[in-house]
Amino acid sequence: MNLLLKSAIIIDNSSPFHLQKKDLLIENGIITKIANSIKNESSVKEINLNNLHISQGWFDTSVCFGEPGFEERETIENGLNTAAKSGFTAVAVNPNTNPVADNKSAIEFIKNKANGFATSLYPIGNLTKGSESKDIAELYDMQKSGAIAFGDYNKPVSNANLLKIGLLYAQNFDGLILSFPQDNAIASNGLVNEEKNSTKLGLKGIPSMAEELQIVRDLFILEYTGGKLHIPTISTKKSVKLIKDAKKKGLNVTCSVAAHHLILTDDELTKFDSNTKVLPPLRTLKDTKALVKGLNDGIIDIITSDHNPIDIEHKKMEYENAKYGTIGLESLYGALNKIVNTETLIKCLTVNPRNRFNVGSFSIKEGEKANLTLFNPDFEYEFAEADILSTSKNSVFLTKKLNGKVYGIIANNKIIL
Repeated sequence: MNLLLKSAIIIDNSSPFHLQKKDLLIENGIITKIANSIKNESSVKEINLNNLHISQGWFDTSVCFGEPGFEERETIENGLNTAAKSGFTAVAVNPNTNPVADNKSAIEFIKNKANGFATSLYPIGNLTKGSESKDIAELYDMQKSGAIAFGDYNKPVSNANLLKIGLLYAQNFDGLILSFPQDNAIASNGLVNEEKNSTKLGLKGIPSMAEELQIVRDLFILEYTGGKLHIPTISTKKSVKLIKDAKKKGLNVTCSVAAHHLILTDDELTKFDSNTKVLPPLRTLKDTKALVKGLNDGIIDIITSDHNPIDIEHKKMEYENAKYGTIGLESLYGALNKIVNTETLIKCLTVNPRNRFNVGSFSIKEGEKANLTLFNPDFEYEFAEADILSTSKNSVFLTKKLNGKVYGIIANNKIIL
């Protein structure tokens, strides 16, 4: 694949061309020349897009595809094509399939189904067998087969001893452990954030304490065991402080936040739209402000879409019975572009997640592989169902005004626009 990108503004702190407008020549998937102006002497395909910005390829660390078992929600093929057109050159796929991905055969199946796409797929294996918090899964075997981390998606490790064993065992092969931050004994049968809106609307609440108690427990265990812990999708102000204090102590912990938790609050619940039923639940304005500040201060390391397609039969129903989850790949950039400053946003989608999950980063320099996301930060539109590329349409951002358009990606010697 040979390409000439014209007048691209480069957003990449590790590049000598950071914040500069340049032409880039890409030959056989390698960036061979970066200059103010490059003549198209070989008549290669020329890409000239309005207000083109480029960065290292984005990596989403929490994506769900239904396959195997829930193909009606999303297939691996359509999921990877959706990710590519949404700006992601890599995704980490959660193990909430049927059967769950708790063994090497399941990891190998997912890896093999993802061969040949522009977007790279990295499986996350279950931490516990059957995602049941009873026995540790085959962590080492799964890592040898391609798993990059281990956690039970949206399910807390209820057995504290299992988390202890997992953190100790994974140190033998530098494994990363994920622990979903919710104490189910506190959350009980709650549906939404426990606050004035839950009371006003008559919906059972999940208190912030359910998240924070679990984080305290997990950090205490990490301090005892050592190892590498990642806490996905935190959602409260106090959670940010807990992570901050743990990092000050020198604990090897990182955390992520979902895009919808940075911008939406539980005020969205008034329409009883089941698309607003997510886990963790949408919190309050003080929480969203604290999360954005946590990003800007470097306490929160990673931004994720927490993309979770749910078919219409399990989503468009009474709020109490609807499944948790929203899709988010297509809307992430437009939702956050004006909320989080560009350099922080890109860092939390590129260098930080790639380093933590050990999948390698790609600086925009001559001689490097072309692994790029192409986007326009100045494009306002209303997010509609026509903008959804996923098989499932359960987006919490439907009808919202978004700012920023993704053109596509260049990765694995392919271009998707």
